[in-house]
Amino acid sequence: MDNNNRPNGSTSFTGLTLLSLLVGLVAAWLFFQSPPAGPTQQLGPALDSTALAGFRTDQWFLPDTAMLGFVEIPAGPFLMGSDAAVDTLAFDNERWSSEHAQQIVELPTFYIGQYEVTVAQFRAFVAATDLRVDPQMLESQPNHPVTSVSWPDALAYCRWLETTLKESPETPSRLRELLRDRWRIGLPSEAEWEKAARGTDGRVYPWGDRPRQDRANYAGEGTTPVGSFDCPDCPFGLADMSGNVWEWTRSPYQPYP
Repeated sequence: MDNNNRPNGSTSFTGLTLLSLLVGLVAAWLFFQSPPAGPTQQLGPALDSTALAGFRTDQWFLPDTAMLGFVEIPAGPFLMGSDAAVDTLAFDNERWSSEHAQQIVELPTFYIGQYEVTVAQFRAFVAATDLRVDPQMLESQPNHPVTSVSWPDALAYCRWLETTLKESPETPSRLRELLRDRWRIGLPSEAEWEKAARGTDGRVYPWGDRPRQDRANYAGEGTTPVGSFDCPDCPFGLADMSGNVWEWTRSPYQPYP
């Protein structure tokens, strides 16, 4: 989530992190309205409340925290980009330039979702909007991350969640205040996502500089419930910022910056 009119601030998505869910700002022209669903669309198996510990079944299955899972990322600089000499798995476009692998980037305060968007959360959106989707997207366990979501549908989820939280009397007061103060819910920029994932010290992974199978799901055996891996060393208390599934941002896939 971001404030659209903050002076000298960049626009920003809760993730797919007012909040960036891992979500910041989405311009209205990016909103995509999908066609209504036909009467035969299925939403998958009934939700099992025992699989949703830590989530609010009365709050669109968002995390059961004071901010419904939105975590504040403080304003300030961080080191963006990847040095191939240190991170051998980095993509070529993650270098800052041909001369400099990394660069200091200053960002304003934003919020991001503590977890990836879950099947239960996306199903609540589909049920409320009659969005037409592939039913297989909604057949995984409700506390697993939703997958195979198009970029327009990810944006549509963000806009729906923003409107829903604005209008609901049950929205936590702090969250409602931010939304009324011109903050918006949308996809994070690449810079916002990277700062939330790696922190401010330039580490390669959220927990340090070496891959660890006890910190992330990256063995290729399918998804795991969000937040399954304890990571006390990860910045900002976020989960699954490495591993599990890829996340959308609002930035084009192109070389930095």
